Amino acid sequence: MEISKEEFFEEFRREILIDAEAKSTFQLAAFMDAVTSEFIETGFVDGFEFCHYRAQRGMRVDGYWFNDEGTLDLFVADFDCRNELQTLTKTDLEAAFKRVANFFEASVNKNLASELEVTSPEYGLARQIVDRKDLIRKINVILVSERTISDKVQDLPDGETTGILTSFHIWDISRLYRQRTSRGHKEALNLDFIEMFGAGISCLPAHLGLNAYQSYLIVMPAEILSDLYERFGARLLEQNVRTFLQARGSVNQGIRSTILNEPSMFFAYNNGITATAQSVETISADTGMQIKRIVDLQIVNGGQTTASLFHTRRRDKAALGQIFVQMKLSVIDSNDSEIIVPKISEYANTQNKVNAADFFSNHPFHIRIEEYSRRIWAPALPGAIRETKWFYERARGQYADAQNNLTAADQKRFKTAHPKFQMFTKTDLAKFENVWDEHPKWVNLGAQKNFAKYAQRIGKEWEKSSDDFNEFYYRRAIARGLIFRATEKLVSEQPWYNGGYRANVVAYSIAVLSEISRRRDSALDFLRIWNNQGINKVLESTLGAISKVVNDDITQPTAGVSNISEWCKKDACWSRIQTRIPEIEASLPAEFWGELISADEVAVDAQSAKRTQKIDNGIDAQKQVLNIPALQWAHLSSVLSRKQLVTPKEAGVLSIATQIPKKIPTEKQSLVLLEILSKARAEGIEVA
Repeated sequence: MEISKEEFFEEFRREILIDAEAKSTFQLAAFMDAVTSEFIETGFVDGFEFCHYRAQRGMRVDGYWFNDEGTLDLFVADFDCRNELQTLTKTDLEAAFKRVANFFEASVNKNLASELEVTSPEYGLARQIVDRKDLIRKINVILVSERTISDKVQDLPDGETTGILTSFHIWDISRLYRQRTSRGHKEALNLDFIEMFGAGISCLPAHLGLNAYQSYLIVMPAEILSDLYERFGARLLEQNVRTFLQARGSVNQGIRSTILNEPSMFFAYNNGITATAQSVETISADTGMQIKRIVDLQIVNGGQTTASLFHTRRRDKAALGQIFVQMKLSVIDSNDSEIIVPKISEYANTQNKVNAADFFSNHPFHIRIEEYSRRIWAPALPGAIRETKWFYERARGQYADAQNNLTAADQKRFKTAHPKFQMFTKTDLAKFENVWDEHPKWVNLGAQKNFAKYAQRIGKEWEKSSDDFNEFYYRRAIARGLIFRATEKLVSEQPWYNGGYRANVVAYSIAVLSEISRRRDSALDFLRIWNNQGINKVLESTLGAISKVVNDDITQPTAGVSNISEWCKKDACWSRIQTRIPEIEASLPAEFWGELISADEVAVDAQSAKRTQKIDNGIDAQKQVLNIPALQWAHLSSVLSRKQLVTPKEAGVLSIATQIPKKIPTEKQSLVLLEILSKARAEGIEVA
């Protein structure tokens, strides 16, 4: 049952109030966190640092992010926790944009930083603006509003701030509503090439028949591709490709060399780009068919080529007029994209298979975590009579989608069983795990870069032993999430907390707790935290003591570093905090040491869960194998044998499968049969 815009406003407002209470934070901070999390998930921005500053001199800013491509995103909020949906006028938004411009101009021209508290986030932003001024090529001013914009506001032309190109963006409640209720749960790019570049893009159709997916072969001018990337950035890249680029860096030196030294050979040397779209509009021109419009262009292979063209033009002043890029564009219905897009990327990215293709939302790791979250009930909270579940959103929008066709009564029951505050995403899971596994710097790099690191790490571990990711791993991950969220709330309530750097303090505090345990060959009893669905007073007191030292340390960066957020991204920050661990240990409550259990005890639990998972895998494999008729196995055996694609061992196991149900493959044999099935599908042999 799809909700109206007004109902969405009410629901969104309640979410903010609940989140603010749960984290003991201001409603404004909860509002900005909720909205910017969506921005990051959908690629609209790369990251976000909360920084609320307003002055009587007409200045305001509520957050920022410096990306790796010379763009500064400045956020300003229009939020007053209004009880009803109201209209945002042109006068309101112009005033808001002016306040942000005033902050930037005062930072550059009036030494605003000298008037601000050195440990405050606004000081760090003002100083960073001055330090990076020559590197900033563009400013995006993003107004986030709980109101709905007036119909009288038609366009927002670009401008300049102290001579720097400035674009203006409005995310009102109507736009947020459209994004949340869209099929893909993200705002689709609508690219009109005639309007943007004065002409369509020449193409050749590469599909036949009414039932085939539309596909086109395109020779894309590099200048246009670079312009698109400059304007839309990571929004052009399918989420997994964004992850890949975050992990690998932006510029490929081989591509750069060809651009600079042999531009006429670029088409011959480069593998080109593979992309998808929701829809394509073509026109007939004198030169043949042209693409006029592409809706939701997403690059699923070739993100590094695209980024390298942009960076080389900007940094090296390279001319791209002689360069063209081959593009294969497939029109994929969004309902089928989760199945088809990963296959396109996997087959197109064979040289980077682990890095580029393994961490789509339908990777077996995510599917397994999702399955646990739908099946495993969490113990009831103290005083509660009902158990609940944690809801893992492996694909964006699953939590909302699960309620779409429910009646009001069923929606209420769903939310009782799956409370919103127990919903967690892939980027949440990456934070919970990486910060505990002593990678606080990664977490401070931002949600997307942190997830990229997590994807690399878990991808390798999955290949080595997927059985390590079992019910024990799931319960431990939730326990770590409970610690993470409890620490967020705890830090917000401390008398020394001044409203800034909470994310940094939380990350390093938990990393310190992990390091203290590790040095004593011990660990927290995560299963007890899972059973209690929360942390006790002893652990709260411990984290309070740790977080105070961490806050004092990170707010005094080493000489030459003016921005605390940037300091927290450096290895030196973690190294210096580690030197204070003996001092921290001496300040911890004596009861804390009784909270630890031996690492050997944890290892026993982990090994037991691993053995159980191995058995479960075998049983599951056996069920899948028995669901395929013997005739299908016989057909598969015949085709693979004819193509000489089976080993003697595999041939023997296949012969057993051809006799189902007279003979039943063992669990071990069933695992082999599933590997054969995977091999066959890779060869294009379809089996039911």
